[in-house]
Order: sequence, then C-alpha cells, then structure tokens
Amino acid sequence: MNRQHAEEISKSPDMKHVTYEGKRVFIQHVHENEDIARVYYLDDPTEEFDVQLDLLKEE
Repeated sequence: MNRQHAEEISKSPDMKHVTYEGKRVFIQHVHENEDIARVYYLDDPTEEFDVQLDLLKEE
C-alpha cells in the first residue's frame, strides 16, 4: 500500500478492509517521513504494533 492511501484510510471515518498477514487490521496512523504505520488487529485492539506499508493490503 502506498503512503498517501494509507494516510487517507487512517483519517477516514469509514472502516476499510485492510489486512496484514491475512488478518484484518485498523490503521491508527502513518509515521511521518517513514513508510510505516501503527496498527492493531481488529480482534485484539490492545496490542498495537508498527508495520511496513508495503505489507498492508486493502481488500
């Protein structure tokens, strides 16, 4: 996923279908000047982690 699209998704009020390693995630924000996003799995919102944008997929 490219940086601009990830930023749009993170700011959107609508829930998008984004996955990381086949599991749905929520993009909290995209790190400034980096191709990394802060995400969490929808089934475990307590565990946040960083992931490379190119590993995120929108379905």
